[in-house]
Amino acid sequence: MRTRVWLSTLLATAIGTSASAQTAVTEWTIDPNHTAVQFAVRHLLVSTVRGQFEKMSGTISYDGSDVRTIAVEVTIDAASVNTRVAMRDNDLRSANFFEVDKYPTIRFVSKRAERVDDGHVRLTGDLTIRGITREVALEVEGPVPPVKQGPVLRTGATASVKIKRQDFGLQYNRVIEGAAIVGDDISITIDIEAVRREP
Repeated sequence: MRTRVWLSTLLATAIGTSASAQTAVTEWTIDPNHTAVQFAVRHLLVSTVRGQFEKMSGTISYDGSDVRTIAVEVTIDAASVNTRVAMRDNDLRSANFFEVDKYPTIRFVSKRAERVDDGHVRLTGDLTIRGITREVALEVEGPVPPVKQGPVLRTGATASVKIKRQDFGLQYNRVIEGAAIVGDDISITIDIEAVRREP
């Protein structure tokens, strides 16, 4: 009898703790005015071209203490690509690369998060570009402790990852005198700021 009571108490405590943890998770909205999605790729093996996407949105869920509760969804407007050269940007929007008329968004949805060390998290999830989804692991610095600004709280983090563009159907592969015009490795950096209203 005592064993049954002990097991019942333990189960009730576990359920209560789990429910409390779930309740503690809060949702943050990514602030596009203070968030940047930037990329870098080699050009003819002699220089690096850098650009960014001007429009994006998303949410972050987090209980504020256990990084395993972090869940992220980000949607990027592929047509908002900007490398400061109109002809190049139009080419990136074309079927040579993002084919934005058919695939208007780039999307990342996290699946798990794990602590790497103090201040760093590895965020693994599905990245979809041009209709092709691959699992990638983002190395994240942060999140930083929230800062209060008026009626809202703000937090932030920086995530980085390197992908192979041809893994995502960006197959353009013109070569000049043995050198590819566009390198295959793309380095991506996302500086995120997220907000939520105080309860």
